[in-house]
Amino acid sequence: MYVEDFLKYLIHEKRYSSHTSQSYHTDLIQFADFITNAFAVSLLEVKGQHIRTYMATLIDEGNSSSTVARKLSTLRSYYKFLLRENRIEHNPVQLLKAPKQSVKLPVFVEEGKMEMLLDQGLAFDDTFVGFRNKVVIEILFGTGLRLAELISLKDQDIDHYNHTVKILGKRNKERIVPLNINILNAIADYNKAKNMQEFPVRHEWLIVTNKGAKAYPQLIYRIVNACLSLVSTQSKKSPHVLRHSFATSLLNRGADLNAIKELLGHANLAATQVYTHNSIERLKSIYKQAHPKA
Repeated sequence: MYVEDFLKYLIHEKRYSSHTSQSYHTDLIQFADFITNAFAVSLLEVKGQHIRTYMATLIDEGNSSSTVARKLSTLRSYYKFLLRENRIEHNPVQLLKAPKQSVKLPVFVEEGKMEMLLDQGLAFDDTFVGFRNKVVIEILFGTGLRLAELISLKDQDIDHYNHTVKILGKRNKERIVPLNINILNAIADYNKAKNMQEFPVRHEWLIVTNKGAKAYPQLIYRIVNACLSLVSTQSKKSPHVLRHSFATSLLNRGADLNAIKELLGHANLAATQVYTHNSIERLKSIYKQAHPKA
C-alpha cells in the first residue's frame, strides 16, 4: 500500500541510499506479511495494538532491542509519510516507544598496534597488492571513511596540493577531510605500481582489484581482516573498526567532538558522542593503574 511511493520519497526527497531504502522495503514487507497472517488487515488498517504485538513477537523470536528499534523506526517513517500524503487519518506508531537499548562501546584497535602495522610494514610488500593494501589501511585509519565511501573514491577526489580528499557520504553529502603525509606517500607509491599494471581497462576508481576493476566490499573486508590479524587478537576486524579507531584516537588526543563529527560525516552529535564512552573507560583504566587510592 503506497510502499513504492514511500521508497521513491526516501530516495528522491530524503536522499537515502539504495541500500538503506532496500532495508526499509524489507522491513515493510516483513511487517505486512505478519499483520496479514495474524490479523488479516492491510498496512492502511493497522492500529497501535497490531504493532505492539509485532514488536513483542520480534523480541520473543530472539531479535535484539536494536533490531526491533530499527524496524519500529521504519514503520514510524512510513506512517508519517502516509499521514503527510493524507492516506491515513491517524498515525498508529505515534504513541509507541522503542525498547531500551544497551550502549555498545565501539570496538577499536589500539594506537600502538596500528603504528606497528603501518610503520613496520608487517603486511605490505613492494608489489601492486602490497601498495594497494597499505593504502586501504592508511586511508581507513587516517580518515575514518566508511567502507562504501572508500570504494567510491576516485583518483580525482584526492587533492595532492591541498592534502585533502573529497568524500561523497550518506545522503549524497560531500565533506572534505585532510590527508596526512603518510597517506599521500602511500597513494603515490600505489599509483606508481598501479600505472605499471597491464589492466584490460583503466578505471577512474582509486582502489581497484588485481584485474583493475572497482573494488568491492568483500575484498576490503579480506584486506582489513588479514592486516589486523597480524597485530590484534580481537574477534572483530572490519573496516568499521578502523573508523572507530580513527575517532577514538582523535578523542583521546583532545580533539573537539564537533570536529570529529564533521570528519566522520555524522548527521548529528549524538552519533559521535558514543566515542566518549571509550575515552571515559580509558581514563578509568589509567586512574586504577596510577592512583594510590584507586
